[in-house]
This record gives sequence, C-alpha cells and structure tokens, in this order.
Amino acid sequence: MKAVIMAGGKGTRFWPRSTESKPKQFLALTAENKSMLQLTYERFRSCLAAEDVYVAVSENYLPIVKEQLPSLPVKQLIIEPEQRDTAPCIALTASHFLKLSIDDVIVTAPSDQYIPSTEELMEALYAAETAAKDPGVVVTLGIVPTRAETGYGYIEANESEESGKYGLYIKEVKAFIEKPSKERAEQLIQAANIYWNSGIFIWRPSTIACYMEMYQPEMWNTFKLEGEELADRYRKLPKLSIDYAIIEKLELLYTIPIAFTWDDVGTWTSLERIFETDPDGNMLFGRIYPMATKDSIIYSEQQKVVVIGVRDLIIVTTEEGLLICHKSEEQNVKHAIAAMNSDQEDRQA
Repeated sequence: MKAVIMAGGKGTRFWPRSTESKPKQFLALTAENKSMLQLTYERFRSCLAAEDVYVAVSENYLPIVKEQLPSLPVKQLIIEPEQRDTAPCIALTASHFLKLSIDDVIVTAPSDQYIPSTEELMEALYAAETAAKDPGVVVTLGIVPTRAETGYGYIEANESEESGKYGLYIKEVKAFIEKPSKERAEQLIQAANIYWNSGIFIWRPSTIACYMEMYQPEMWNTFKLEGEELADRYRKLPKLSIDYAIIEKLELLYTIPIAFTWDDVGTWTSLERIFETDPDGNMLFGRIYPMATKDSIIYSEQQKVVVIGVRDLIIVTTEEGLLICHKSEEQNVKHAIAAMNSDQEDRQA
C-alpha cells in the first residue's frame, strides 16, 4: 500500500494566518514546531516504507514542501501544474502510477487533518486495503459523528448488522449527504448508520482510471498527454471535487466506521477541540490581554491586543490582515475572503 498526501488546498477559512502564499497545511496549527503536512507525513512514515509515501502538490508550493520535507525524494512528488481541486489531483495521481506500471492500492489523504492515533488509523487502512484490491472497489473512512456539524459532508451506510462481503466492519455506502443545515445535522447524528465523510479514500490507480473514464471522460483524456501539452490542458480543467466527480456516483463503495479522534481542522473553532481553553473559555495565542471576555479565540502574531467585553468572537491579526468574526459565522469566512479578493482584482483591473 502507498499513501499520497494531497497538499494543494488554500485553507481560506483560516485567514489571515493561512494565506495564498502559505496555506494552512504548511502551518504549525496543532503542534508547536511541526506543520500539518509534516505531521501527516510522519504519521504515514511510521507505518509505511519511505518509498511508499508520496506528496501531491501544486507547482507553486513545491519550494515549501522541499523545505518542510527535505528527505522526500523528488520522484515521490506528484506535481500539479496548478491547483484544480481534488478530482484533477487524484486523476493526476492515478495517471502518475499507471504510467510507471504501478497498480498497488493507494490511500489518497488530505494533508491537514488531526489524527493523533496512528495505530488505529493504520489498522483501518490495512483493513480497507484488503477490500480495495478488488477491481472497482473504493473504500473510505467514515467518522462516527460527535456533534451536529454543518461543515462536513455525511455518509449513509447500509443498516445491516450482518457481516458483508468484506466483513462486519466494512459497510456498503448507500448515499452521500451534502453539508446539512443545523436542523438536518441534528437529525442525522441520531442514526446509527450515519458518518462524517473523512475525505480519505483507499483504491487502486486502475480503479480511479476506470471511474474517471466512465464519469469524467473529458478530464481523463487530459492525462493521455505528456509534458507541456498536459500541463497546459491541466490548467484549464474545472475545479471539481472528487466526491462530485465520481464518488457520489459509485455502486462499489464501502466505508469503515472509525471512532478514534479525528478533526478536519478546517476552521478556527476546530482548535478548541484540540487545545484547552482558559477558565473563561478563551483560547489565546500571542500577547493577548482580555478583560470581561469569554469563549473567544484571539490570535496575534506580533501586536499586543487588548480585548474588552466580548463573547464568542474570533479575532486574528497578522501582517496579512485582521479578522473579526462571530463564531456562528465562521463558515462564511471563505466567502468573505473570496469577495475581498474579487474586489481587489476589480480595482487592479
């Protein structure tokens, strides 16, 4: 089995700490001195041989990857000409291996997830590998939900308690559910067969190729090209998630429910599930001086910050800018940054 760590995201909901020039996967968010990418790499390297761990990254972030993972050979870098979301990235990965006549089971995993229990993760992945060796079979890890989360997609699995083709703990997937409303999420987590979509998939390159050719033939034709012709065509591919491109359309799709600690680390409040807060429920990073302030996240890289009389706020200041956001609105940070960037582009034009 091989692992491919996808390190091409932009992490805009962690703005202004996560920026286009250095997004969140390259930041030390869950550990003091190691980036999310470095922790993910170490996680896989603890159980897989050095030659079996790869990183897929867009060309513009190549210098950061080489700096943070200096021991990673160049031949284990899968380089995207440009960021085009997970479907093009995974298609490029499959093409990369197939051109080398490699069809071992691969794990495609995000670079920015918090998973402290490496042993339990690898136990689940090895179980998934057994099933994914079969042609056309795709396995994902389904996270047992702990709260009514509206920022994740959900998986509905087969309700049967009987052992299926691949054993009791590998369940058939019935449906994918888009990010729900709060009310819908509350309903979903009451069901025993509902899991969060981890975005971790286990499959063979030939399986990816088969489904890409079936459901995204125009995109897959891109990977029949070589060199600059491939790079030029890749830059024009639509930004498409792998879930939408093929996963939601599959029949031979299975999930392994896992209950160990996992977090997508997608927003500022996700840090509250990893670090302890102070007696007032605050999480403070930097020279922060709160007064009559509760349940807030406050981060400052350099400046001293005085905060008085607020509750449930996210306040972040860096050289890039200043974010002030109510916790209930943090899912909109991504949209606000997109609007800001669009406005800046219009002004420059």
